[in-house]
This record gives sequence, structure tokens and C-alpha cells, in this order.
Amino acid sequence: MVLDLNSSPPPDDEGGWEEPDVEDTTTAEEPDAHWSIRRVTFKLFLQHQELVVLPMEILAVFLSKRSDIDLAEAQQRNTTPQVPLAPVGGRRPKRKNRKMLTNKQRWEVYQELLKDSNSGRLKKTSTADVASKLGHSRRQVQSVWRLVNDCIKEGREVDVTHKKSKNCGRKRIVAPLAQVQSTPKRKRQTLSALCHAIHMSKTTLFMRFKQGYLRRISSSLKPVLKDSNKKQRLRFCVRMVDQNTIHNEPRFVDMEDIVHLDEKWFNMTKNKRTYYLMPEEEEPVRTIQNKNYIGKVMFLVAIARPRYDDEGNLIFDGKICCWAMVTEEPAKRRSGNRPRGTMVKKNMKVNRDRMREFMVNKVIPAIHERWPDEGKTIYIQRDNAPSHVKPDDEALLNAISITGRDIRILQQPPNSPDMNILDLGFLRSLQSFTDQLNPTTIDQLIEGVIAEFNKYEVEKINRIFLTLQSCMIQVMRLRGGNWYKIPHMNKGGLLLQNALPDRLYCDKALYLDVVSYLDE
Repeated sequence: MVLDLNSSPPPDDEGGWEEPDVEDTTTAEEPDAHWSIRRVTFKLFLQHQELVVLPMEILAVFLSKRSDIDLAEAQQRNTTPQVPLAPVGGRRPKRKNRKMLTNKQRWEVYQELLKDSNSGRLKKTSTADVASKLGHSRRQVQSVWRLVNDCIKEGREVDVTHKKSKNCGRKRIVAPLAQVQSTPKRKRQTLSALCHAIHMSKTTLFMRFKQGYLRRISSSLKPVLKDSNKKQRLRFCVRMVDQNTIHNEPRFVDMEDIVHLDEKWFNMTKNKRTYYLMPEEEEPVRTIQNKNYIGKVMFLVAIARPRYDDEGNLIFDGKICCWAMVTEEPAKRRSGNRPRGTMVKKNMKVNRDRMREFMVNKVIPAIHERWPDEGKTIYIQRDNAPSHVKPDDEALLNAISITGRDIRILQQPPNSPDMNILDLGFLRSLQSFTDQLNPTTIDQLIEGVIAEFNKYEVEKINRIFLTLQSCMIQVMRLRGGNWYKIPHMNKGGLLLQNALPDRLYCDKALYLDVVSYLDE
């Protein structure tokens, strides 16, 4: 039989389609009787092998709509009720594949089979019993035991883990990372520059970076050191070693008699800031008149090491004082914030005369007032800035003599900011706390810096002194060099375990090597 679906149906005398004469056997109670009649008509024409021309609409109805009676008859003929018959246009459900056993499940199967074995042999029903006990198929259990036998035959340790984790999936593309080392570092500052230099996809290079084949570092500028500077740094480090311990286990001094003194500019804000926002939050808008002229104030900070008694109670926090180096002058012009003549704070020009004034009137009296010990020598450590007064300055010596204390000036090595705890970490940490206040005026900046100085955690100051001692060890290893990374000691974890030392040990061989090098 041939169905001509593209031609139009033959018209009858009245212009319509002639229905075949078929006995109507449907009743009113039978559902979808109309569609049953058309189904019978279609079957009769197929038996007589006659040419049947059907309209496309009628044939589409037969193929797309199956009546409830068709579904019921098909389900009666279906001998596997576990797989239901899909409706027209649907898809039969896929047969459920066996789930692959995890490594943990495979080891459980192996342990159960091992219990049921006798000299490496299983009973006839062992695999079926273990499969029903653990809820796996018998073939999965048999494959595990087969793998055990293979390991024993080859004389290697039994390993029943699957090999799919290493052998499945797309094979990794071998990236020519050997070219990275031959590429100049100036062309390796960004991933885009590096991928162009070695002719590799940026996506592939980023994936290798995530996998640990590449590492990102930050390189900061360091002062240039001459040979004389390196030896001065070594002498300074050797001086900080306790001479009473050099014969057994050299240790650094406790540094409790040293006051670190330094200056720093504190800015009201910075050009770039990082924020963490929710997806629905708007980005903050920050404006300034001129980003090259951000308000700032210079502060002079004096810090000593905190002290504790035998029971661990704090007896001295080490915070001598923090002074803003500003002057008050009347405003020369009026503005929208103040009239003319209002007293405003302005930065002073810091020279030797100003530093002498601060040392005589503020630093020395503050140390005399805050220092907890009597009769011990106090060292004021500072850098070699040109504005600092000389140790033999007459006004400075007179101010020291008035206090009745033995206060001396200790010059740290030139080009060595890492030998002072203020440059090493304290001042930058204080600046980060001040940035969170978001000051808008000079007065707010000064109040914020002093408030954060007073709130600064005492234990953090103590940790910076330990960091200074660890940096001295690195300087001794590098023969006075400064190309090292600040070592990390996990001081927070040691503090929780009550195992944080008060001073660090120095290797005896290293100490003797440095001493012999300086004696040459």
C-alpha cells in the first residue's frame, strides 16, 4: 500500500471527502468512539491493499493523539510492567546502570570477602552473600575479588581502588612551561604579557597557575647596600645577641631597654581602595579636588617593648607617645567652612631645630614619666635622617641630665628600615587602622591616629619585636643583605598554646661565622 501524503484528497460528488462504509460498532458509553471508528477504517484499508489518500490533518491526528483505549490495550500486551509504556512523542526511560562503587565501598567489600575466605579461597555463595549484605550486585563484588587475586599473583600490595579518577576524562594538554624560565622577568608582570611571550592561550596559562605550576609574588624596592653598610648591619645584629649565652645557645637580648623612635606621614585617604560589597549594593563614589594633593600629617612615634610580670600581667604597655608635628596659624582667607582668622593646623617644616624642640620638650620627658625601671640604661634607637640632632647636642644632653636617667642615643645602621620595629610593621599597621576611620579634615586625622595608637593591641607590639629578631637572623645568614622575605613563625598559634618565646635563639655556628667574617 502507498500513501500519497502530498496530493490533495479526491473530492466526491458534493466536493467533500467520502468516508468509507464501515459498520459503526461504537456505543455511547465507549470513550473516544469517534477516534476508534477512524482507527478501524484505517486498518480495513490496509488489509485490502488499496490506494488510500488521507488528508494531512487526519493522519497527524492518528500519529500524535493516542486514545485511552490504545494505551490500555498496549499495556495489556506489555509483558514487562517494570518499564512503563511511554506516551506518543515521549521516550522510554533508560535502563538504570549499575552505580560505580566508591573506593570506600570497594574496601568494605574486600573486608567482608576477606572475613568469609579460607586461605585465599571463597565459598560458593560468598559473593552472593556479601552482595546482598552490602546492597551491591554480585558482579561488582566479583570484580573486587578478581582484582585482589591479580594483586596477589603479581606480588604487589592489595589495592582495590578504581583507576577511573586518573584515566577518565579529557587528557591534559601539556603546556610548554619550560619557556617561562627563559623569558625575561620584565615580560612576566601579567598573565597577558606572559602568554604573548611564550605563545600560549591565556586560559591555559591561567589554569596552570591555578594548578600550582606558577606562583605570583610581589617585589618591593629595597635600599641599595654597600659593603660597608652590610658590615654595619652585621655588627648591629651581633650586638643584639646576649653575650652571656654565646658559649652554649646564643640568644638575642630581650630589647626591653630600647625605645624605637621614627617619623611617618599619615594620609587622609589613598588613591585606590578595595571594598567587599553585596551584589545589590552600589559602588561608592569617592571625590577629591586634586588627587595629587591628599591631606597628610607627619607624626613622631616612640615605642618600647611591653613588659609582663612573672604571672603574665601587663605592667608596661610600651607606648611612650605619638605626636603630630603641626602648628596652629590663623587662616589667611575665609572659606565656606570657617571665617578668616580662625586658627587652623598646618604641617610644620621638620628640620634639626624642630627635632631638637621635640626631643627636649616631649620625647625625653615622656620617656622619664612612662619608664617603669629606675637606674637602668635607656637607648633611643633612631635612623640617620639629616634632621635628627646629634648624640652630643648640648640641649639634648641638658634635657637628659635633668631627668637623672642614663639615656643614650643608638644609631641604627644606614639604609636599614628593617632594623626598626616602626618601619618593620607598626606604622603601616597603624595607617591601615586609620584608613578605616575615613577622616575628612586634618583635625579628624590627628584625632584618629592618636586614638588608634592608644587602642593598639599590646600583644601585637610584642610580636613585632620577635619579628625583628627573626629578621636579624636572616641578615646574618645573608652576610648583611636585605634580599629576604620576612619569616613567619605562627606567633598567634604559639600564643594560644602558651609557647610563644620572649626572645629567639640564634644558631651558634652562624654567630661564630659572622664574628669571624667581621674580624677579617
